[in-house]
Amino acid sequence: MYIRFVNYLDKINQYRKSKISNRNFLIILAVIVGILAGLAAAVLKSLTHHIEEFLQSDWHWKYKYYLYFIFPMIGIFLTILYIKYFIRKTKFETGLTPLLYAISKKSSKVEAHNIYSQIITAAVTVGFGGSTGLEAPIVTSGSAIGSNLGRLLGLSYREITMLVACGAAAGIAGAFNSPVAGIVFAIEILLPEFTIPAFIPLLLSAATAAVVARLFYTQQLFFLVTEGWKVNALFYYVILACFIGLFSIYFTKANYAVKGLFYKIKHPYTKVIVGGLMLGALVFLFPTLYGEGYITIKGLLKGDYHTVINNSIFADYSSISAVVILFTVVTIFMKSIATLVTLGAGGNGGTFAPSLIMGGLIGFIFAYVVNLSGLAQLNVSNFIVAGMAAALGSIMHAPLTGIFLIAEITGGYILMVPLMITTAISYAINRSSQKHSIYTKALADKGELLSHEDKDTTVLNQMKLKYLIEKTYPQLFMNDLISAKMNDIMQSHKNICAVTDELGDFKGIIYIEELFNEMINHPEKENLQASYLVQPAPNAITENDDLKMVLKKMEQDNVWILPVLTAQNQYLGFVSKTAIFNKYRALLMRQNDYMG
Repeated sequence: MYIRFVNYLDKINQYRKSKISNRNFLIILAVIVGILAGLAAAVLKSLTHHIEEFLQSDWHWKYKYYLYFIFPMIGIFLTILYIKYFIRKTKFETGLTPLLYAISKKSSKVEAHNIYSQIITAAVTVGFGGSTGLEAPIVTSGSAIGSNLGRLLGLSYREITMLVACGAAAGIAGAFNSPVAGIVFAIEILLPEFTIPAFIPLLLSAATAAVVARLFYTQQLFFLVTEGWKVNALFYYVILACFIGLFSIYFTKANYAVKGLFYKIKHPYTKVIVGGLMLGALVFLFPTLYGEGYITIKGLLKGDYHTVINNSIFADYSSISAVVILFTVVTIFMKSIATLVTLGAGGNGGTFAPSLIMGGLIGFIFAYVVNLSGLAQLNVSNFIVAGMAAALGSIMHAPLTGIFLIAEITGGYILMVPLMITTAISYAINRSSQKHSIYTKALADKGELLSHEDKDTTVLNQMKLKYLIEKTYPQLFMNDLISAKMNDIMQSHKNICAVTDELGDFKGIIYIEELFNEMINHPEKENLQASYLVQPAPNAITENDDLKMVLKKMEQDNVWILPVLTAQNQYLGFVSKTAIFNKYRALLMRQNDYMG
């Protein structure tokens, strides 16, 4: 059955190649990806909000809010169960880091189960109160659609990568009804170096997803009423940007710290209990932390400045400005902890929405305090919007995405200048301290990130030494007679051979030229053993060495070939400059295709 399906698919591909150019076919596929990703975004948002509405329905029970203490734990527990029993053959990963890794190291292969598993797990995690966002899951789901469609149709790495980017752009466009931000996001995060033709599939995919998602889910995310911005407020936008830039550095470092703490907990259910109890306590004390948290920003944009503290156990003190300020500041830091705990405990989601919420709250409290102090009268809504853009741009290292996303979802294009100023400054502050974003640092540390600043190092880091080992070189034991092995040596057409003991322990090398000279000049030595001619290798390397260091050793010793050993000194084979350079050229061509 499978063979017949593959043959049928091949016939279809052959037919379409004769009728449709690859460029036009890619455009058609981009539209299909947009439709499917738009549907996925609508399903995810609807499913999540239905879960939230059910759990927050008007039950006639005065202690119902105490259930918020256990809801997040239930959501994470259900997510863990789903992963354990329904995703067995492959590893389930969350966030955008695995997607970047797939592009960099796995030929843009995104596992098919991500199309639906990201939706299910994210809806359960966030719907039950997990303090994360839906954007990273829907980006991964959309990218999985593009990746698997491209692989199914036998497309090249470049074309599949483009469909992955189309799926990501469509996911953002469908989630926020913001096609421009979707395109910018795909370019900034997935296609840092691109050409103009890449815009056409991205544009069609993002626009299609926005239309499809809007057909099924019409709720507007934010409503912004503003008369524009004033020049005399620019100073305060700069100050706000500095605060958010410093906060983004804190959030980045907190991300690694919390991940490290949960990494030490080996048992998954222990993680659920510890993280669930922590998250439940935080949500109980700070209801704003429940789920994505957009409802709080909506209230603030409408002028309800007590919405942060309302519905909490401190609601009776909402008339005291100092309490509102203190509660909001603590909420900002608790939102960062709640997000990281949700992810560390095993929940699914991303830091996209939390970045917006934290930035919006910082913008609100900054303008609120300035207005109370009498120093100036700032438009609080404008600063909320600017804070959202700045936080997203600095934390994700995607300033253009932050600017255009916020401008689209709030209708705040009139605030473009303040958005640009706050986002640029906060991003610059974060970048001065953190070279890589929270998505790319782990890959960069392992040398698995596509870098467009040092292409040589990037390509070398993509190569694995174990795949370049040549095992066709002749191998002699120390006690072997050279005359008995001469036929094998001659047929190998190699200029060097390895010498080991009977257990495979590496002893050295024999140069074939020297061996021939010895045999010709001293024919009486017919019982000559390998141990007589063996000499130490100039510099042995291990199978886990990186290739940049291997090439450095070759240059130092002025050799073109080195023996490869295990950590226990067991002989594996040889690696040559020729093999390295051939693989380097192949990967460089593939990277150029990716960028084109």
